[in-house]
Amino acid sequence: MSTLSRLSHTLRRELFSGFASDTPGTWLYFRGVELFLLTYTVYFCWDWGVYIQQNISSVLLPLGLANYIDVSFMFGHNVALINAVLVGVLGLVGFFRLWRPAYLLALLAFHLQYVARYSLGEISHGSNLVGMGILGLGIALWAFRSEERRRRFTFGFLYFFIGLGYTSAAVCKLIGTGITWPDGRHLLMWIAERKVDTLSRFGAFDPSVLQEMVLHDYHFGTLFLLVGLLTEAISFLMWWRKLRYVVVLLVVGMHIGILLTMNIFFHASTYLLLLLGLPWHHIIDYVLDRVRTPVPSA
Repeated sequence: MSTLSRLSHTLRRELFSGFASDTPGTWLYFRGVELFLLTYTVYFCWDWGVYIQQNISSVLLPLGLANYIDVSFMFGHNVALINAVLVGVLGLVGFFRLWRPAYLLALLAFHLQYVARYSLGEISHGSNLVGMGILGLGIALWAFRSEERRRRFTFGFLYFFIGLGYTSAAVCKLIGTGITWPDGRHLLMWIAERKVDTLSRFGAFDPSVLQEMVLHDYHFGTLFLLVGLLTEAISFLMWWRKLRYVVVLLVVGMHIGILLTMNIFFHASTYLLLLLGLPWHHIIDYVLDRVRTPVPSA
């Protein structure tokens, strides 16, 4: 067996052989993650829909589907709000297993809402992991009839593409800027930009402890950026179950660092990582067993 074949076999086992036990904790955990993804999908669609109706009248930067179809029809007659309702309905249909293609169609409508919302030149990264989660659920619901296989595929899909995405981000930083990317002066400049944004919005800027450290000595910024870059670079290690929870929690820590140094919080991504960063199914089963176990009388 070639090295590539062995790696493929190992990854298939590491990513898709877990979550096979049909315990109450596993069932509740999977349905909870599914509900989380559905809730955030609907939230984003309504948030974008209201913004589209109030602020957008033309496409300046075509993204995704907008490169192939004219999405200007989304800008009037409350079409974006109707699309948000459609996403919610399709999400419920998928959640209650009423129609297998429902999640994939919800993803298509979700993407349409995304490209309409960010057609002015601004690009958001906060909803990407949610979209990937809906894609994983959509493929699982359409391709498999067994709930066990759907569950195993969805979690494996999430860990694979989240790990790949963060590691790719580290590679892209090095390609775009080179080995000087983790230069503390870059972070110093970004903090200054956030300071201007915050002052213009709120009239005051109260730096965090980490920001004060960088403003005092940019070498702290170099340290923070280097830790963040290394965390992104090793994110693919979450593909292996023995390292998974440690690596995912390191990525959560990186997001907290982004919040404390740049006042940017990717709430959907961070909360999803927290859901994936601990063995919640085992914790739920343990709690349920403790509740069901009678307390011995004195």
